[in-house]
Amino acid sequence: MADQMTHIETRILQLISSEQAYHYRIIPFKEAEGKVYLKTDQEDVQSLSLELQIMLGKPVELLSEESAVIESYLQKNYRKRERSVASSSLSYSEDFLLNIIYEAKEIGSSDIHFEAFEKQHRVRFRIDGKLIEKYVIALDEYPKIINRIKIMSGLDISEKRLPQDGRINLTTEVEDFDIRVSSLPTLHGEKLVLRILSKNNLTVQLENLGFTEKELETYTSSVKKPNGIILISGPTGSGKTTTLYATLKLLNKKDTNILTIEDPIEYTLEGVNQVQLRENIGLDFASTLRTFLRQDPDIIMVGEIRDVETANMAIRASLTGHLVLSTIHTNSAWATISRLIDMGIPPFLIASTLNVSVAQRLVRKLCDHCKTEVPLAKDSLPKGYEAPANVQTHYKAEGCSHCYQTGYRGRKAIYEIIPITKELVQKIQDKELEVLQYIKEQKIHTLQSNAIQLVAEGITSIEEIYPLLLS
Repeated sequence: MADQMTHIETRILQLISSEQAYHYRIIPFKEAEGKVYLKTDQEDVQSLSLELQIMLGKPVELLSEESAVIESYLQKNYRKRERSVASSSLSYSEDFLLNIIYEAKEIGSSDIHFEAFEKQHRVRFRIDGKLIEKYVIALDEYPKIINRIKIMSGLDISEKRLPQDGRINLTTEVEDFDIRVSSLPTLHGEKLVLRILSKNNLTVQLENLGFTEKELETYTSSVKKPNGIILISGPTGSGKTTTLYATLKLLNKKDTNILTIEDPIEYTLEGVNQVQLRENIGLDFASTLRTFLRQDPDIIMVGEIRDVETANMAIRASLTGHLVLSTIHTNSAWATISRLIDMGIPPFLIASTLNVSVAQRLVRKLCDHCKTEVPLAKDSLPKGYEAPANVQTHYKAEGCSHCYQTGYRGRKAIYEIIPITKELVQKIQDKELEVLQYIKEQKIHTLQSNAIQLVAEGITSIEEIYPLLLS
């Protein structure tokens, strides 16, 4: 039985819904010759078989299994909705697409991927940073679903050769939320990614993101300066946008004029003037920044510094007495300075305008209910990396009912914050970019040191921070 149920095909799992799985205490594990085979811990197998046969419209064979095993596979394969009143309050219909979106929203998914391949099409959810396959879609049904999404998001359904971007707003009795839609033409059809933008995220405070006490003090003192640049670096999906919006919430006052240029606008902030980038009509970062300077701004947020023109305009804005917040793609906080110099920005301008450089990553948090402490083995760390003396043990992910058998629940940000002091100003002006010794002397915590500290505290696992220890 263990072999049969270790890796159950998605097409088999989706024969029943999450609600049905928990209600009847059943797990489908095979379909052969038109018959569905299921495991259950229910005693009255005969009555249950008849009911399931009517419900599924197919012959059913039920096999008995221990309750503990059924419970484990239910948790692993069928996530319960966050709200027990979900079905009624969200007005569920038979509409497959809306069902997918509402399910993804309720179980905490950040993205929904609709993907087309030669022999099958599938739907995957990104939960806590990892993609999980949820549905397999019939080849003839996939185009209908894609067209429905494109209509809802205002995309051109006749255009299948070029990428498109759109937006959907869904309103329920519980809340309203936006969905950012991106289409991409691929070999076997269009791939769509739906990013769920919950307005609940706007309640996030800087204090709850993952800063240490000292880091929060350094960061907030930097963003409260009347002018200069705040740069946040990190890969896609590392939480930079959340940090920026939490910062804007802190700075958003009635006597402050805040302007943002974003691609796309992920969350709407009351009291903040937000502009959506539209490069196809010439509304790009650089040209919008020029206009911003004539709009009497106090604070400007630029979604991303992608090129030298945008970087130059951001620096010009900070030189003329404005506070500028933006993101950039680099591996560490100090690498941001090297990147700007490589882009051709004069070092003296960087030194005189940059207030603080921040790097961040997101790591999954271990489930408090099932993590287990084990001795730290040397081979569990990257070759050449020496763990601090205080790290003698670490925690491993196990899996339980609280974390859907994954071993993880939620995510936490790790930060690296380098304030630009007088010493660093001089080093930047002299293009002296080797500062590891200075960082150690100032006791600035790097991404690596903060990551290993989370391991020492039992908040995350070595597997989660392993890529950081390699860098």
